[in-house]
Amino acid sequence: MNMSAEQNLQRLGIVLPKASEPAAKYANFVIVNGLLFISGKGPSGHPSGKLGAALTTEEGYVFARAAGLEVLAVLQAGLGSLDRVKRVVKVQGFVNATPDFTEHHKVLNGFSDLLMEVFGPDQGTHARSVLGAVSVRDNLPIIVDSIFQVED
Repeated sequence: MNMSAEQNLQRLGIVLPKASEPAAKYANFVIVNGLLFISGKGPSGHPSGKLGAALTTEEGYVFARAAGLEVLAVLQAGLGSLDRVKRVVKVQGFVNATPDFTEHHKVLNGFSDLLMEVFGPDQGTHARSVLGAVSVRDNLPIIVDSIFQVED
C-alpha cells in the first residue's frame, strides 16, 4: 500500500518549518505548464561555512536535508498539500566548498534522500546535478533549487 506524501511526513515524524520568504525581489516559486520551479533554498537557522574547510561531508548532508525541509515547506504552503506533487523532476545543488572538495554528490544526497522518503521511489526519483561554488548567499553551506510536476 502506497502512502501519500502527507502521510509519509507524519509517519517519519517530520514537522515542516514555516515556509521562508524570499530574501530579495523574486518569487518563492512559479508554476508554468504543470511544472513548479522553486527558487534556491538553503538550510534554516543560517548555518555558515565551507565544505572541506569548516564543515565535513556528513555535516553537509544534514544541511542539504534541512534545505529539503525548506523546499517541502514552500511546496506545502504554495500547493496546500504535498499530495499535489506528481513527480520530483530536477534538483540542482550548489555546495559552498573549497577547491579541493570532491564529495558534492554525497552532500546533495541529504536532499535527495529526504525527497525519496517523502514522495517514494516512483514520484521521488529525480534528475539532478551538483556544483561546487566559490561562494553562496550568506555563506550558507548549500543552496538547492528544484522543479516539480504538479497537479493542476
